[in-house]
Amino acid sequence: MRLLSLLLLALAMPGAVEKIYLVSRGDAGERYERVEARAHFVIDPKLAANQIIRDIDRAPLDAKGMVRFSADLVVLKPRDPATGNGTILFEVSNRGGKGLLGMFGEASLMEQGYTLVWVGWQWDVPVSPDLLRVYAPLTQGVDAMIRSEFVPHAKVTSMNLGDRNMQAYVASGALSLTVRDSRDGKRQEIRGGWSLNAAKTGIEMPTGFQPYQIYEAIYATKDPVVAGTGLAAIRDVISFLRYERADTTLLGDQSRHLKRALAFGTSQSGRFLRQYLYDGFNSDEKGRKVFDGVWANVGGAGRGSFNIRGAQPSRDGHPSFNFFYPSDLFPYTDLPLMDAETGVTDGLLAKVKDAPKVFYTNGSYEYWGRNAALIHVTPDGKADAAIAPNTRIYYVASSQHGPGTLPPPLRGGVNASNMNDYRPMYRALLVAMNAWVKDGVAPPDSRYPRIDRGELVPFESVKNPAVPKQPMRAWRVDYRSEPPVLGKMYPLLVPAVDRDGNELGGVKMPEVSVPLATYTGWNFLADPNAPKGWVNDMVGSTLPFSAGEVKKRYVSREKYQELVRARAREMVKDRFLLERDVDAVVERSGRAWDWVQSAR
Repeated sequence: MRLLSLLLLALAMPGAVEKIYLVSRGDAGERYERVEARAHFVIDPKLAANQIIRDIDRAPLDAKGMVRFSADLVVLKPRDPATGNGTILFEVSNRGGKGLLGMFGEASLMEQGYTLVWVGWQWDVPVSPDLLRVYAPLTQGVDAMIRSEFVPHAKVTSMNLGDRNMQAYVASGALSLTVRDSRDGKRQEIRGGWSLNAAKTGIEMPTGFQPYQIYEAIYATKDPVVAGTGLAAIRDVISFLRYERADTTLLGDQSRHLKRALAFGTSQSGRFLRQYLYDGFNSDEKGRKVFDGVWANVGGAGRGSFNIRGAQPSRDGHPSFNFFYPSDLFPYTDLPLMDAETGVTDGLLAKVKDAPKVFYTNGSYEYWGRNAALIHVTPDGKADAAIAPNTRIYYVASSQHGPGTLPPPLRGGVNASNMNDYRPMYRALLVAMNAWVKDGVAPPDSRYPRIDRGELVPFESVKNPAVPKQPMRAWRVDYRSEPPVLGKMYPLLVPAVDRDGNELGGVKMPEVSVPLATYTGWNFLADPNAPKGWVNDMVGSTLPFSAGEVKKRYVSREKYQELVRARAREMVKDRFLLERDVDAVVERSGRAWDWVQSAR
């Protein structure tokens, strides 16, 4: 039975979380319950832990000199907290959504006893009851320059000044609009034929924005949000659940049962976690560690526009849109390195007081589309870099941005999308991460493509004419003006491939180590109106072997599955697969066989 209540149990709490208002509460299976609420925060802008929030000194103050804001909160927890495993598994919401259950499996997470937590942190997500957000304070007396980019795939007459469907900053002054035909093309100013919409959050052009042209608007806005309060919201909710005791208050008894906290974030949210660590948010206002383990998934070398003036959290960077936004920023490695071009020495964890245990997981797309090699090579791209003792880097060979499905859909690409499904590997890694934090049992050693083994090569040395000609690049960038001033590019290194075109190094799922196809992290748009070679961002390819080649290698479906099972057993031994997932992996390989046979 679902119980609805508003303004319930709103009692004063210790720490930055002042109160929690219950929105709804109901059953989630036999052992779990789901709590939806709104967390309210009161933070002291004079504390060192809060001065890392950009423009916190420009936020409105209450009568006691405090800054107030709120955020959506969802908790999926054992009905009897004593039956849980004592670990918070927190997911950084990606654009307001919740993907954790799809990645690891709801039943599996409940069986293991995790307390699952989501907190809204992003201010600009579309208004929807299904999306989590932070209700951030606005700055006072602050102007910010905003750059908005738009790359339509069809002729349209309106341009949102926000990223894709995200909310936009209101234009408060003059706006300039330019167009160019490629990332490196010359900007041409559009002086007329357009106007701002009534809300001043979009541009109307009756003659139409042309497909695959890059439109860029630069304008001023007044009193932008204090976006870094989103990072503080996560910090403070997890700290409250772990450390504070307020037994008469909603969720105020959880610290008796919750002893550890893991953070997981995918894509935008993986980049968020890298920024969260770099900015120093893993220590709360009282100097206590927030997350014991942090897992940044498919974030590549990126961070993002999460804690700056005029932040646009949704803006990222890909081969074919969102160019030159502050995502791929030095430093890239956890340990300090010097960039000889700038003379700057820094590391992602160099100033982190409470460094957690860290997993970085990336696939092929992140090397081609998110500069992932920079997290484990020197800034000049000439050597492998040292890895921090409490960091593991796992590369999922020959995979796209998200796990693959069967049969692989086209997803707008020239080729079928990459069908490599790495979720069984992730379930094993989650077990390893929790054991590392809880019991001190070290996880598997890092596995990623290395320069010294010939597994990682400069992009310029790749001879395959079919690969993207304009992959994602990272630049040294000066953001003191808009558009920013570009300096020298960082090197781009990508995984080398074997004779089948599948990638070397890292962890290979059985369907890649016993291949029926070539699996890539890149694909191209099938739209005939798209420029030739236009990358289909975040989508990989499955290029099936011929029927003759498959029969020559494996003889029959049954013998093929025997090889898959043997490889799966090896992965279990190496702790990259759980025993209980072996049969499912083998069964899926049979369906992959059937699809390949039908695809030719």
